Parts: sequence; C-alpha cells; structure tokens
Amino acid sequence: MPGYLSYAEQSAHYFAREHTRIPEGPVSDPAHWEVSDLGPGEAWRFRLSQADVEEIEAAIAVAREKEIPLEHLRPEDFPLPLLSRRIGDWRETIGKGRGFQVVSGAPVDRWTREESETFFWCLGLHMGKPGAQNPQGDLLGEVRDTGGDETDPFVRLYQTRSSIAYHCDAADVVGLLCLRGAQGGGVSRIASSVAVYNSLLSQRPDLAPRLFEPFSLDIRNEDRSRSLHHLPISPCRFAEGRLRTFYHSDYFRSAQRHPDVVPFTEDESALLDLYEEIANDREHRLEMMLEPGDIQWLSNHVIIHARSSYQDPIRTESGRELLRLWLSLE
Repeated sequence: MPGYLSYAEQSAHYFAREHTRIPEGPVSDPAHWEVSDLGPGEAWRFRLSQADVEEIEAAIAVAREKEIPLEHLRPEDFPLPLLSRRIGDWRETIGKGRGFQVVSGAPVDRWTREESETFFWCLGLHMGKPGAQNPQGDLLGEVRDTGGDETDPFVRLYQTRSSIAYHCDAADVVGLLCLRGAQGGGVSRIASSVAVYNSLLSQRPDLAPRLFEPFSLDIRNEDRSRSLHHLPISPCRFAEGRLRTFYHSDYFRSAQRHPDVVPFTEDESALLDLYEEIANDREHRLEMMLEPGDIQWLSNHVIIHARSSYQDPIRTESGRELLRLWLSLE
C-alpha cells in the first residue's frame, strides 16, 4: 500500500465533513482569531536552531542513501528524534488550535533541489499522509509562473503571477516551502474562516445560512477531456461544535461561465462579496512575505488563504518558486 493518497482518496477524505445543523449563534473555537489576538511579535513562527538544521541534514543523508523514489520513503527513513515532539505540537496547532504554523530557517539556499525536495516531502510524512494534488497524480507541487494565461479557464492560477483570491485546497493541510521569492509582490494572506463566519453572522444573519448550502465549484478540468465541469460544494459544515469551511472565491465565481449553472441571486452575490470583504479587512487578514527557507502550514478546514500578484523580471529558473504539499491528518 503506497504511503500517499490518490487525488480521489484525499478529496473524499477532506470533503467527508460531517454536518448536523446550522449553528444557532457565533461559533466558539480555538481557530477563531483576529490579528490582534496573535499578540506582538510572531509567536506563530518557529525558527529552526542550528541543532535542528544539523538533525535535518543528517536525516536528508539517511533518506538519500536509500536511493528510492520519494513516494516510497517512510517516516522512519527520515529520523528526527529531537524535532519529532515539536512536529507533534505543530500538528496539534494546525488540527485543533489556531490552524496555522510557520517554520523558518531551512537553508534551501545551500541545499540542492533534490535535498530540498527530500526534506519537505519527508517532513510532510512526519506531519500527516501526503496526497496527490490533481488527477495527474502530482505529489510535490511547484507553485511558480509557467507562462499560463490567467484568463484561460483551464489554467490553474498558481501557475501564473496573478493574484489569487481567498480559497481552501482539497486536503486537510496545505504546506508551502519557499525556495525563491519574487522581485516584488507575492504577499501571502491568511484569515480564520471561523472568525470571518462569525463577523458575517453579526452583520448579515439573514445571509449566513446560505453558506451551508451548495455552490457550484468550477473544477477547471486540466485535461479538457471530462464532461464534468463543476461540482456542488457547501462552503460550511458544522458538527460537534466545529465549523469546517471550504471556500474558493475564484472557482465559485468562474463556475458561472457554464450554461447549466444557475446565475447567482442578488443575495448570493452579496454573500460572497461580504465574505471576502471581511476576510480582507485588516482586523482579520494576516499578511506575511514568505522568504527562502520558510514553510507555511495551513488547515484548509479553518484557514482561508490568498496571494497578491507578483513581479519577476522574466520567466526564468530564478523566479519565484514554492514547493507545495497536501496532507491528510489521521
């Protein structure tokens, strides 16, 4: 049995969000935070020590000595005896706490590409179970400008320099390792979807229940061969006191291009506009610039994320690039 999930398996796991009822009032959850709640400094950032880096580099050497493909490696092939407890804390924070964690200090500037990939993939094995990020089965994604046209309905926006509106990915956790930054722009923005929901509920309680009913999600099928073009997805589900959210502004909106999708009502348009307005408010929006060696871990159940557009001189191998992992938490 492979040590990773297929795209279908991971999506099914992620979207198996139990729903029992619409909450009767604001949701109380550790994942509810506003920027002011995070305190001074960057308590959400962990900086690797020299000892941590030495342990990681020793683990990279162990894994590469196996001379087997990344997808066949197991956590024990990347031994982290000192960091393992810290990784457990990160998993707890992401799965049951505020929903995000940033780790800094991986020396990717001195590592080869293969060493960086080994490190990130194997760190992911200690965090959860990796899964494919598209029907083609890509496991370690590359977030960079490939020259795609953002207006092409079959192009994924992460393959362009375009801004990307608030969204979630179809996995419990998304991890991004920055290999190179952009010449300008590319700011990462995150917000608590629990806090956004509670704020929306206080402003427009008449609109909030619509989040628990399906919207059409444009699947932008990359192989252009499938007859299925969109899926019904409910943004919010609530059970056992937990609000789990899948929100995708760009693809909820672009689904409207399909002739069999019912146009938004006035209230539905107002709902999406207000949701994004709240998420973009400085009270809710935490911004960070990912630098080389930074890792950003996000729960796709309680965090929505976005990116500003960015600039590079030309599309070259020295342009902005991040590695991406999708993980399921067991």
